[in-house]
Amino acid sequence: MKKHNFSAGPCILPQEVFAEASQAVLDFNNSGLSILEISHRSKDFVAVMEEARALALELLGLDNKGYTALFLQGGASLQFLMAAYNLLEHKGAYLDTGTWSSKAIKEAKKLGHVDVVASSKDKNYNYIPKNFSIPTDADFFHCTSNNTIFGTSIKEFAQTDIPVVCDMSSDIFSRQLDFSAFDLIYAGAQKNMGPAGATLVIVKDDILGKVSRDIPSMLDYKIHMSKDSMFNTPPVFAVYTSMLNLRWLKAKGGISAIEKENEDKASLIYSEIDINPLFEGFAAKEDRSFMNATFNLTDQSLKEKFDNMLKEGGINGLNGHRSVGGYRASMYNALPKQSVSVVVEIMDELERKA
Repeated sequence: MKKHNFSAGPCILPQEVFAEASQAVLDFNNSGLSILEISHRSKDFVAVMEEARALALELLGLDNKGYTALFLQGGASLQFLMAAYNLLEHKGAYLDTGTWSSKAIKEAKKLGHVDVVASSKDKNYNYIPKNFSIPTDADFFHCTSNNTIFGTSIKEFAQTDIPVVCDMSSDIFSRQLDFSAFDLIYAGAQKNMGPAGATLVIVKDDILGKVSRDIPSMLDYKIHMSKDSMFNTPPVFAVYTSMLNLRWLKAKGGISAIEKENEDKASLIYSEIDINPLFEGFAAKEDRSFMNATFNLTDQSLKEKFDNMLKEGGINGLNGHRSVGGYRASMYNALPKQSVSVVVEIMDELERKA
């Protein structure tokens, strides 16, 4: 039985992407070679890298606007350090909204002063801080757009004249934003774009070259840009599959089209959470994520029964993170609404049988 995949990452991808990627593992572009064994310097793969980078900028509306797209490695975890290496000269301003932003803060502190402008740690990160001030003398402002573990999302981004850095690992390409308001965007591919192993970095060219430190080559955005994202051997299969996924998204009508589908899925499950007395949401309603819905049972004695019903229904990956407990439905772009409907039906059935 095909499972309904709610895993937080690595996550679900479109079935047609799986099909095309699996064929390429056997024979890529009728070359007689697998995508896993071709040279990253070959004409065929250079074309893949160029298309993937171009599609990323096009879908975000940043093509021809002074931005460069890179496919790097190390996940968002390396970007916590890499962003600071390239941008932090005197002080960085950070918004603390969860596990990943706190890790970014920890890495930045190794290189300079960090001003945490606001934090929601006081309530286990179940809300997004608002009405905070960003120091105008900071080198940049860093935020995390969507918090996978806690199920919160920034709806309105703070306005500032300093460069804005955003970790969009878990909601990249899921909703329409004015992406030109950001100077550096990074996202691990495995949460909404492709398989684990690649990290998308979108950088505004003119924010670089302003720090006095000597940046190690592998951490220097300018070096990766000068080598067209192939300073070292790239994660070939991850980049290729990400390219297929970006093609799929463009064919669907781009971010504006997928955003409507994501809103419908989120509305479906949150409506059930709010009307079903056996469940309660974790995140503040105004800050709920469309990508990751976090919720708990109000009666823990029903946990075994509910878990068995989910298993029988073919539901995979719904368990919540240990920091929150309960359940987490990760509803990334490729997850069909039908999968959400199955979970909602099981939640409703639990109420009727309780």
